[in-house]
Amino acid sequence: MPSSRRAGRELEGRTAVPKPFIIGDRFVDDADDVLVSTNPADGSVNWEVCAAREDHVVEAVRVADEAWRSSGWRDLLPHERARALARLAAAIEANAEELATVQRRENGKLARECSAQARAAAATFRYYAAVCETVDGDLTPPRGPYLSMCLYEPYGVVAAITPFNSPLTLEAQKLAPALAAGNAVVLKPSEVTPSVAIEFARLALDAGLPPGLVNVLPGRGDVAAALLEQPAVRMVSFTGGTTTGHAVAAAAARRIIPAVLELGGKSPHIVFADADLDAAADAVASGIFQASGQSCVAGSRVLVERPIASRFVSALVERARALRVGDPASPDAQMGPLASFAQRERVEAYVAAALAEGGRVLAGGDRPVGSAYDRGAYLLPTVIDGLAAGSRVLREEIFGPVLCIVRFDSEEDLVTEANDTPFGLACGIWTADYRRAWRVARAIEAGTVWVNTYKELSISTPFGGFKQSGLGREKGVLGLRSYQQAKSLYWGLA
Repeated sequence: MPSSRRAGRELEGRTAVPKPFIIGDRFVDDADDVLVSTNPADGSVNWEVCAAREDHVVEAVRVADEAWRSSGWRDLLPHERARALARLAAAIEANAEELATVQRRENGKLARECSAQARAAAATFRYYAAVCETVDGDLTPPRGPYLSMCLYEPYGVVAAITPFNSPLTLEAQKLAPALAAGNAVVLKPSEVTPSVAIEFARLALDAGLPPGLVNVLPGRGDVAAALLEQPAVRMVSFTGGTTTGHAVAAAAARRIIPAVLELGGKSPHIVFADADLDAAADAVASGIFQASGQSCVAGSRVLVERPIASRFVSALVERARALRVGDPASPDAQMGPLASFAQRERVEAYVAAALAEGGRVLAGGDRPVGSAYDRGAYLLPTVIDGLAAGSRVLREEIFGPVLCIVRFDSEEDLVTEANDTPFGLACGIWTADYRRAWRVARAIEAGTVWVNTYKELSISTPFGGFKQSGLGREKGVLGLRSYQQAKSLYWGLA
């Protein structure tokens, strides 16, 4: 990955010197502690990354605040800011495969999915460059002898906190709109996947963005907590689990700063008897087993109409058993490991809880056996049947390759069961009846609904959840507005 600002970095093998992180244009290597990056495919150490301390947090926020105020970034004409974002998009695209390799080695996602996400990250910056250049303020209808308008201005310093499952796309989806809106960002990545964020900051410098607009603080939960307490942080954007989201929301509430929260999900994937069952079975299987189930929108509950349940469940079990689990670097693998050994243990605990609740494992439920698997954090695609309504495993997010079967008899029962969860992130519906699809889509409490497809995502379409799945929206023009505050202006004409 060509860079004039490379320091302490090797892609292959363990680094003798831990990777520094970036504050402004300074490569920070004076850490007292390190994060050990582990490849979940084989348990080997990738490299070590310097871990931030509280004084680094204070420095990063100060540098970001100074950059936002004095670099001129917020005052650039929209096309000038767009040009800089387009340069960053081109830099990400030019380094896409190396970025993909970094993500794969840190979280075990399939190589082809990582490559697609690296290209999507570049497209995200390119999209927000276009939005930045074309979206204006609003002229509002006057109610008296004045001209009135609404202007949209940056907050200043934005804290962004991201999870381990898809840093390439999730970090781009925070950085791009926040920068397009005129802010500076302090990014705290997951301790499991700290390196993509560092590479984004490095590429931002190489693309000519003012130093201090993108700062990265690898670390554990104490770093995020310290970041949220900094007075100059004016807004926070968090993606992750709902429990942590509560803590982030509480910290934002204490300081009365806005928060965008993209949290957990327990998404229902609904199959009616009149659906294209082969297409539905393919979509349900990929909707939960893609990325080893480590997706906020994973369709972890399949609600199937009773008359076709037996046949459809058999088709799902067949697909689960046929999936090729293996090294994510292999083009033959269809599912890789969990992102960490700790995550695998968490998922295994849910499988055990399902059995204790009366569930039956129809496929998977344990680890694959063999030397190729023994060193990695692998778990077989799992299908569980027989859980009672309201059981813990049907209501809580597992974040792994575990699919739970639920049968329904009527549309009314279906809607009740689908909404019987604290979450409301996504939903899939398979039916040939467009009237029924419309009724059910409107009745389901979810921020995204797919009909006769699943997991189609567009950077131009707003994304977010209902209920405990979050607050606010990312992506699209609404995603830009999330990083801006509205100012109403009245100009007297009397």
